[in-house]
Order: sequence, then C-alpha cells, then structure tokens
Amino acid sequence: MRTSTHLFVSVMVVLLSSTSTLAQEALWEKLNSKVVMLYQRGELSEAVKVAEQALKVAEKTFGPNHRKVAASLNNLAELYRAQGKYAEAEPLYKQSLAIGEKVLGPNHPDVAQSLNNLAELYAAQGKYAEAESLYKRSLAIWEKALGPNHPYMAQIYENMAKGYRTLGKEKEAEQLEARAKKIRSTQ
Repeated sequence: MRTSTHLFVSVMVVLLSSTSTLAQEALWEKLNSKVVMLYQRGELSEAVKVAEQALKVAEKTFGPNHRKVAASLNNLAELYRAQGKYAEAEPLYKQSLAIGEKVLGPNHPDVAQSLNNLAELYAAQGKYAEAESLYKRSLAIWEKALGPNHPYMAQIYENMAKGYRTLGKEKEAEQLEARAKKIRSTQ
C-alpha cells in the first residue's frame, strides 16, 4: 500500500510538471505570435516589451541554452535593430548565435539565419568587413543545407548581392544576382 501511494505521488508530480512545461511552451508561442503581429503593425516599443516577456518565459521553461531562448534573443535583437538600437542588438545576436552553434551545431540553417542577421546589423553600421565574413559563412551553410538551386537560395543570393554592393564589390554582386535570376527563371 505504501509503495503504491509513493508511486501515485511520483506519477502525479511528473504529470503536473509536464503539464506546466506544456503551458509555458504554449505561452511562449503566444507571446512570439504577438511580437510578430506588433512588429508588422510597426508597434516596435510594445513588441520589445512582449519579446522580453517571451525571453523570460523561454529561459525559465527551457533553461539558458535552448533553441527557443536563442530564437527569443534573436527576435529581441531584430526589434532593436529595427529601431536603430545597434548597441543593444549586437550582444543579443551574438548570444543567440552562440546558443545555436552549441545546441544545433555550426552548420544548422538556424545558425545561418543568425549569422545573416548579425551581418545585416554590421552592414547597417558600416562594418562591412565583419558583415562580409558572416554573409559568406551564412551562404555556405544555406547552400549545403538546401542546395545551390533551391528557390529560397534566390532570395539569399539577392540579399548577399545587396551586401556586396554596399561593400563596393560589384563583380561579386553581379555574380550572385545572376545566380538568383537563373533560379527564379526555372521556377
């Protein structure tokens, strides 16, 4: 009898714990959806507040080194970048990237996206050499993950071409634009 009571209590603790985690995960998803909606409306200050809440929920629910924490950090950094708050955005992008590389590995598409976002930040600040190296790493990961002729690659090539134009590297930009055009013509 005593063993069955102990087993019942243990099972209930596990069930309540998993229910709580599921509820927190649902809350995190809801908060992120709200961040996107607010961003699309141009309500960036309010979006930052909600993104900060999502980050706290992610850290509490999943721990500091989880891909959802990385996603929350990236979202918050994107909001800061959109507001021109580059000093606030940079450490968040870097932390998101570090978590992604640790949890997902250095060649995961989410890592490529983090590299690209950090490159966009550097380009916006005129740090073109730093941006270029990150763009190249991002592009290599995407090409490996998707293949060089995947439809999504056309957009990546075009974005990269814009970066090269900013760097004054017309030849490289033209090559990437030609690759993007070739992909789009086959769709």
